[in-house]
Amino acid sequence: MSGFFNTLFFGIYPYIALSVLIVGTIIRYDREPYSWRAGSSQLLRRKQLVWGSVLFHVGVLIIFFGHLVGLLTPIVLFDFIGISHGAKQVLAVVVGGLAGLLAIVGAGMLIHRRLYDARVRAASSSMDTFIICLLGFQLLLGLGTIPVSLMHLNGEEMVKFMSWAQGIFTFNGAAANYVVGASWIFKLHLFVGLTILLIFPFTRLVHMLSAPVRYLWRPGYQVVRERNSTNSRKPAE
Repeated sequence: MSGFFNTLFFGIYPYIALSVLIVGTIIRYDREPYSWRAGSSQLLRRKQLVWGSVLFHVGVLIIFFGHLVGLLTPIVLFDFIGISHGAKQVLAVVVGGLAGLLAIVGAGMLIHRRLYDARVRAASSSMDTFIICLLGFQLLLGLGTIPVSLMHLNGEEMVKFMSWAQGIFTFNGAAANYVVGASWIFKLHLFVGLTILLIFPFTRLVHMLSAPVRYLWRPGYQVVRERNSTNSRKPAE
């Protein structure tokens, strides 16, 4: 039975999550473009928002790209450039740990602001509160994997997760087998991560796909026309 659930959660569920992520995001962008934003409450407890947001976003971005590069870069490439599996795991623990601490402090500030300020709470949706709490829980799980990783500094555990992630993207039907013997906290971390991808299109997280890169080539000047008050008023009779 454990083999069945392992295949279900780590062999089938990833494709469900990724399919909903891609299709749901496209449909939302096409049908509800005006919802493609992060709701703003920046006028309320602004200082806490700024600090929490900066710490959270910096930490999460480092973690995201670290996972992206660390899991999806072919193992043979690391071997070719001479980075051992153990060294890669130590690097992941150090960088991921520091980034995780930044992100969890920022998430804590944002969660506290959202839950304990009546005005912010009133301006928030249930999904807003749920997703920031889920992200905070995922960050705690990530930090919780560090003690387990420190007991396997030979890099074997890291190779398992790299093989699993790359197996999913190469449609390897046996990809789930790579994580059969993994610690429960790693499995829960993977499951929650996949769940975040699953609900991504239905949350404010979609705004991360709208990086304002167009401002890089926008002209540095703007044309401002003064309103002609004489033409905008009806002449007195």
